[in-house]
Amino acid sequence: MTQTLSAAHAHLSAHPTAEERDAILDAVRTFAAAELAPHALERDEYKLFPRETLRHAGDLGLGGISVREDVGGSGLSRSDAAAIFEELAQGDPTVAAYISIHNMVAWMIDTYGSDAQRDAWLPRLTAMTHLGSYCLTEPGAGSDAAAITTTAIREGDEFVITGVKQFISGAGEAAVYVVMARTGEPGARGITAFLVPADAAGLGFGAPEKKMGWRAQPTRQVILDEVRVPAEAVLGDLGQGFKIAMTALNGGRVNIAACSLGGAQWALDQAARYVHERFTFGEALSERQSVVFALADMATELAAARALVRDAAAAMDAKAPDVATRCAMAKRYATDAGFDIANRALQLHGGYGYLHDYGIEKVVRDLRVHQILEGTNEIMRVIIGRDLLGAA
Repeated sequence: MTQTLSAAHAHLSAHPTAEERDAILDAVRTFAAAELAPHALERDEYKLFPRETLRHAGDLGLGGISVREDVGGSGLSRSDAAAIFEELAQGDPTVAAYISIHNMVAWMIDTYGSDAQRDAWLPRLTAMTHLGSYCLTEPGAGSDAAAITTTAIREGDEFVITGVKQFISGAGEAAVYVVMARTGEPGARGITAFLVPADAAGLGFGAPEKKMGWRAQPTRQVILDEVRVPAEAVLGDLGQGFKIAMTALNGGRVNIAACSLGGAQWALDQAARYVHERFTFGEALSERQSVVFALADMATELAAARALVRDAAAAMDAKAPDVATRCAMAKRYATDAGFDIANRALQLHGGYGYLHDYGIEKVVRDLRVHQILEGTNEIMRVIIGRDLLGAA
């Protein structure tokens, strides 16, 4: 399988033609069908983090989808990336979402890192032999991200970082952590981004969280107890950290929205198949108008969500001035719709939908968190509403 993925990597190049894009998505679809879908339920049940599968994803070029090619990235557009994550999530939303977070870290280093930082980290991150984690949220600062209390105090040529980060995907597995810490005044302008290697003295982790979904990827606290990093570990400029974090989240929101599309599409496909097979009162469920209408509504909402995700990805590619709002719209609508579609697919399965072996309940559990992370959907409404009122 690895050889096949390596061969497919040749297709992952910047500015693909329509035919090349189809070849890329076919390769991703094959990967998801072979390496994600068959193992999704087992990984969920036993909380297995698929390290080897992630390395195979790196062979395919999925470790740095929108990272420049000089450091091993695929150099693809945000529109291409959204399509890729939708395909991956049809195999397993949990693993697809982790690859999305890893890609966000790689993109941050590629976009804001120095030449030395890019050369030090990105060849290994794009290959996914090394993994990355994004550390913004804290126990007391989630939606109000500018209120973080983790500090980075300058001592000579070093910074000493102290604080706790909460809900960190990949904690304990990653090789590098992008940590947002306060170097100056209260609020957004006092925050700086740092690259903290996994072997830094004083870096530790909390116990693995016991989660409703996303069980195949580890989520833990990241504990920084006077972690010393050189001044060269600053990502971007001093005081630029909040801007870096928010810009990165635009892409993160589009990608997690795309993961919701993939999970919902899989659930809808399962439901459409099941209603043909299930007979009640002498006829197939597919003959009942209420069931037909339910499926029609699910398909329509999924198509609308996909249109918003594609619009947001195109806005990122075009560097549109309203990109944050369009990303927030896509994230809010697609993650709400994705969860609702999966939940209705479960209902159409009746009692069987509640069983682990059918896979529907796993997707429902996995997609639920998409409405919370990368900025809650309530915060997405704040972004959209403020933009609307400010423009009025």
